[in-house]
Order: sequence, then C-alpha cells, then structure tokens
Amino acid sequence: MVGHLIFRLTIWFLLTANLSLENIIIGVIIALLLPRSYTEPEVLKDWVSVVGKILWALPQAYIEAFELIFRPHNEEDVILERVTTQRSRRLIFLDIFLITFTPKTIVIKYNQNGWYEVHRVIRRKPA
Repeated sequence: MVGHLIFRLTIWFLLTANLSLENIIIGVIIALLLPRSYTEPEVLKDWVSVVGKILWALPQAYIEAFELIFRPHNEEDVILERVTTQRSRRLIFLDIFLITFTPKTIVIKYNQNGWYEVHRVIRRKPA
C-alpha cells in the first residue's frame, strides 16, 4: 500500500511540478481514491537499475537540449528497442517515461510482444 502511494504521488508531482500544501493534499486524495489492481512483484535489482537511469536522465536531457539548440539535428528515424524481459507494468511505464523525457526521443508505440517503437532525431555529419 505504501509503495503504491509513493509511486502515485511521485507521478503526481512529476506531472504537476508543484509542491505546495494544496497540491500535496490533492495528490494524496487522488492517490488514495485511484483503484488498486494486482500487479506483478518487482525485483529490487530492477528498481535500483531504474533509479540509476532516472539519475542519468536529468543531465542527459539538459545535454540533449543544448545540442538541439546549438547543433540542429537534420534527420529522424524510428527504431525498435527491446523491453527488458519480465518487466512489470510500473517498470515499463518508467522506461517509456525515461525514453520520452529526453528531448531527442519519444516512444511512439509499445508493442505487447516486447518492443518499444522510438522516434528519434539524429544529426548526420556532412560527408
């Protein structure tokens, strides 16, 4: 129960970017009112990995933003990225969020057979 509450509040604060008392109260109420369904158990090792990715995603987002400003990217493509096996829905959501968080990439589609379709912009060096 506490894990679900923390997860939902984290998502709420990421979406609203507001830590005022009113927003915290609204977030707690919404987190408690949302229905809770059965989820697969996550492995601690997977969560540690995701936390590491989150910590790296913040500086990476700034780096990519400055690259887009100072060296415009002139091409784009769609690639397929494999989902790590045996991922719970929460971890898949966080993977999609992290891919989309960086300015150069966005997840277009999640295929149930284990792939993300990722749109990305790239910079080709002149030949």
